[in-house]
Amino acid sequence: MTVTDPERGTLAKAADENFPVAPFFLPRDWRTDLMAVYGFARLVDDIGDGDLAPGGADARLLGVPADRADDRLLMLDAFEEDLRRVFDGTPRHPLLLRLQPTVRRRSLTPEPFLGLIAANRQDQLVGRYETYDDLLAYCELSANPVGRLVLAVTGTATPERIRRSDAVCTALQIVEHLQDVAEDLGRDRVYLPAEDMKRFHVQEADLAAPTANASVRALIAFEAQRARDLLREGAPLVGSVRGRLRLLLAGFVAGGRAALRAIAAAEHDVLPGPPKPGKVDLLREMGPTLRGEG
Repeated sequence: MTVTDPERGTLAKAADENFPVAPFFLPRDWRTDLMAVYGFARLVDDIGDGDLAPGGADARLLGVPADRADDRLLMLDAFEEDLRRVFDGTPRHPLLLRLQPTVRRRSLTPEPFLGLIAANRQDQLVGRYETYDDLLAYCELSANPVGRLVLAVTGTATPERIRRSDAVCTALQIVEHLQDVAEDLGRDRVYLPAEDMKRFHVQEADLAAPTANASVRALIAFEAQRARDLLREGAPLVGSVRGRLRLLLAGFVAGGRAALRAIAAAEHDVLPGPPKPGKVDLLREMGPTLRGEG
């Protein structure tokens, strides 16, 4: 398949994720299908965040007039229409054309893809979350479908694995929110529950500061522990499978743990920029994760 510029720019972002998307050690057909799923998930997030490549190529591919390309809800509606053509027709966008053989080969259903679109619609309408439960409901749309798609692509989905996967994916979403507090605030979004901010005496103005004060650091440490607990709850997913899939799932859990270590190493000051783990940090977490420790 010829790779177009819109595809290339989106798929290249896989290298910046906290976890390996489709590492070399997987079978070629798994890598192909996981990258197709990633391309969808990355593009829908880019639409929702207004991070599409300049020039309007994605809008043209989706049939959106150039003067409406900044209308994120309209773009998401057009993207959903194109997604439906994946299941019944011929999609327009090359990343959805890439996805269509994966959907057919793995008998994937529309629901997890629609969940990711719904999460990005919610981002246009909801910028604050009152409670932790409200945030978990958002993660059910924004993160958990990705893990469920990984299990579906690899043919390993069971109710128990889905439950563990949901815990891991929600944890990874919370970690990303903690890394991106300043960036999200710039988009008028706060993913730190309001009830927790009140408990730790944190105001939104505190999140706009160049560095975090003691109250913000305590809040970030509290939310990081929640993510750590979720990773611990989901980690048995790794031991429930064998072979190369076990390495892949360990990479997801280890990536989250390494990111949490990076946040802790920054003394929970996430405001100057997202604390990111390096490859060595990820590898350091792989051993204990594969052994079921932590």
